[in-house]
Amino acid sequence: MGVGSVTDDLEPITPEAALEYYLDDRRYDLADSTYRSHEARLRSFIEWLEDQGIHNMNDVDLRTLHSYRVYKREDNGEDDPCNAVTMQGQMSTIRKFMERCVDLHAVPESLPDRIRLPTVRAEDQSDDTKLEPEQAQATLDFLRQYRYASKVHVTLLLMWRTAARRGGIRALDVGDFDADENALCFRHRPEEGTPLKNGPSGERDVAIHEHTAAVLADYIQSPNRDQVTDEHGRRPLITTTHGRPSLSTIQNWVYRITRPCVIGDPCPHDRDPETCKAMDNDFASTCPSSLSPHPVRTGSITAHRDKGTPRQVVSDRGDVSEEILEKHYDKASKRQRMRRRQEHIPEDL
Repeated sequence: MGVGSVTDDLEPITPEAALEYYLDDRRYDLADSTYRSHEARLRSFIEWLEDQGIHNMNDVDLRTLHSYRVYKREDNGEDDPCNAVTMQGQMSTIRKFMERCVDLHAVPESLPDRIRLPTVRAEDQSDDTKLEPEQAQATLDFLRQYRYASKVHVTLLLMWRTAARRGGIRALDVGDFDADENALCFRHRPEEGTPLKNGPSGERDVAIHEHTAAVLADYIQSPNRDQVTDEHGRRPLITTTHGRPSLSTIQNWVYRITRPCVIGDPCPHDRDPETCKAMDNDFASTCPSSLSPHPVRTGSITAHRDKGTPRQVVSDRGDVSEEILEKHYDKASKRQRMRRRQEHIPEDL
């Protein structure tokens, strides 16, 4: 059978309509958390298809799916690039989606079986990289002393104190800071270019300590915050001279400030600062010790749990399900977990 006849057998349907069919079809056979995970993964896929100008599922083939896989691995928009574990979950969900698309005669019957899932080694099941509390405090102390109320200071401070994603920090407006209540209001505004990862369910108000609010207020009133609006006429909280920072800009800020040498710590890799390529801000990510925003979030969540913050509180505050929090974000050691449990064990039993 020729390529043309295969295409002729397919029935046109938009990616959005196919997604709605899938979500409706699986609403009662998936656990709530799994359903939400599938919805988030597939909405990201559908948005990517639309960005590529693909408006008919008939046009999706193995090359399309490979291109998406490369995008998730190399770029991934708001989030850090996918590792093998995350990619396996992404492609597994897409394969299930394609199986339903076969039922709709939207893609060739052979397509789902041709989607290969990454092989994940046991040692790759979880990435333990995180910003340690001691390093976080040392970095924030440095920023407070030498770059007080700068955009980098405020960005890292809010990421560490709230455990928010970089996309959530980027989405904040000046009006989302409630100085009277010492709170930040995270709001989903996709039509204005600042979606939250989990959509409307990710909207929340987060309390911040008084000293954090004071730094934020000083930043807003200082020349460090560029007096700009974005293309929608909104006043971003964190700014650049061009408006709201991009996700990659925030990522680069974090890479730069988490290099040990920047805050005066000795190089743990025995490199000469005079010749080290990573000393150049444009190559900060090449420093083996520099971190992206994701380990900052992971370290913050783990630190909150170690300080006794209940799992449900961390879950609500950081916009992450308790199941995902426990599996992927809380990087406590076995001994740390033991000490947490000790606090709840009665002595008179």
